[in-house]
Amino acid sequence: MPSYTAPLDHIRFILNDVLKVQDTLSQLPGCSEATPETVDAILEGAATVCQEVLFPINQSGDKEGCTYSNGTVTTPKGFKEAYKTFIEGGWTSLPCDPAYGGMGMPHVLNCVMQEMICSANMSFGMYPGLSHGAYEALHQFATDELKATYLPKIVTGEWSGTMNLTEPHAGTDLGLIKTKAVPQADGSYAVSGQKIFISAGEHDLTSNIIHLVLARLPDAPEGVKGISLFVVPKFLVNADGSIGARNTLQCASIEHKMGIKASATCVMVYEGAKGWLVGEPNKGLKAMFAMMNAARLGVAMQGLGIAEVAQQNAVAYAKDRLQMRSLDGVKAPEKPADPIIVHPDVRRMLLTGKAFCEGSRMLSYLVGLSLDIAQLHPDEAERQEAEDFVALMTPIIKAYQTDMGTAVANLAMQVHGGMGYIWDTGIEQYARDARIAEIYEGTNGIQALDLVGRKMGVGYGRLLRRFFHPVSQFIEAEMDNDAMAEFVLPLTKAVAKLQQATATIAQKGLKDPLEAGAASSDYLRMFALTALAFCWARIAKVALEKRETDAGRKEFYDGELATARFFMTRMLPEYESRFRMVMAGKGPLMELQASGF
Repeated sequence: MPSYTAPLDHIRFILNDVLKVQDTLSQLPGCSEATPETVDAILEGAATVCQEVLFPINQSGDKEGCTYSNGTVTTPKGFKEAYKTFIEGGWTSLPCDPAYGGMGMPHVLNCVMQEMICSANMSFGMYPGLSHGAYEALHQFATDELKATYLPKIVTGEWSGTMNLTEPHAGTDLGLIKTKAVPQADGSYAVSGQKIFISAGEHDLTSNIIHLVLARLPDAPEGVKGISLFVVPKFLVNADGSIGARNTLQCASIEHKMGIKASATCVMVYEGAKGWLVGEPNKGLKAMFAMMNAARLGVAMQGLGIAEVAQQNAVAYAKDRLQMRSLDGVKAPEKPADPIIVHPDVRRMLLTGKAFCEGSRMLSYLVGLSLDIAQLHPDEAERQEAEDFVALMTPIIKAYQTDMGTAVANLAMQVHGGMGYIWDTGIEQYARDARIAEIYEGTNGIQALDLVGRKMGVGYGRLLRRFFHPVSQFIEAEMDNDAMAEFVLPLTKAVAKLQQATATIAQKGLKDPLEAGAASSDYLRMFALTALAFCWARIAKVALEKRETDAGRKEFYDGELATARFFMTRMLPEYESRFRMVMAGKGPLMELQASGF
């Protein structure tokens, strides 16, 4: 049976020692409640609910899955009770506006919570996760009346929310959607159409489900410029806030999937359902991105969360499983064979997982902290810089962390050998669950196109400077530090190659967009590796300093330094091959005619 322990020791190290989040939070209005004592209590509480409530029903939930009957969906055994415990603890309200009953805690803490939830039970996390995306869109774009009607109960978790974007004929290309919204005399709209792949579109965890639906007005222009966003509740809400009549929408079926089987993935049918406009007519794309960006950051945490729990179980197995003797002599003479953790290739797999999880944890939390700065910092310039950084890094961490979530889950299965392929060990579930994260909320290829096609050109490279400038400052500050040379020099070379690739793509892409498209995925991978190198260099700097002043934790800091060395020497060099792929241009991808495949 698998196990999970929240990695609080490393989480605290990243938050307190590396990022020094309290120094930043103390400068942000609205974060006065996020004291060190409160933050630590939240970490402990989150660990407890994830380990003791969510994790025990993960494997059983996968085996049972959701069931569908006559338009209703039943979640697996234990999910309703777990959800009740979850909302009673206030976990759905953690980062939400106190004006609507939220706790108003920093987004960086919500990143921590999301990681733990995804490690413990990714399927369960889909329900509150989608609700938060709906919350973000309503909070930013809805009228005060709509906010007052829906936000308080979404914040408490009494009601849940969804994102209804995809249609059978229109996946990523939202300009093709056909769902219609016809104005009514009372100011509402009659929404009609079909949506597919709607996570948590129907379930038995909450008394109402608030759907956010993309649709077209009768006079809407073609393409994405004619999309509007509507709030369409499962049950209408009376003037006093109580639940009223059932709306004319239904779940037609649920999908039978490879993974996240305890998360209901629904086909939703709207038949003149009553809805209300969110934001301006034909401006739904802007509101949609509020949902999508929140969801993409959440999906990035899914990649990290799955990798972490898979890694933990692989390490435990490698320390216990006896197979053969070490190549350089017996390590466990009292046993019939040595534990497989002595073997170089097993250590390669385990160190890959460790280096990814710990480096990406810092990068994820750095993005979360930047989101807090972007929303709360009193200085407009500081807000803009942080907003730029979040915009730049969102497609990078979504794509890289979900790619690596699958990769680390597969490595964990490989460490287990044949036992990893067996349901009982739980590892094969992680490989199955992880795979969807590379696809939904914009496939990873779309994330790469977003990076080179939208983010790279903003303000003549303004977003890019939000990354390159701090990294260059760090390199300059540490260049003469001999103890940091083994970390700074590889970072310096990676940054130089990334800048060269950036210039090449910008130059070629202006003349031929296919050049930018052909380079996009490899460029994103280069960027992610360089960003992790920056994180590992910062981690190494702190570890070098702390090991001299905190002798009781020397083994921990030595472990961080050893992992940093592994990343710099065994993972970072991938950027060199990715650079060669970027420089190869579109030719190798585009010259073969379709008939030749």
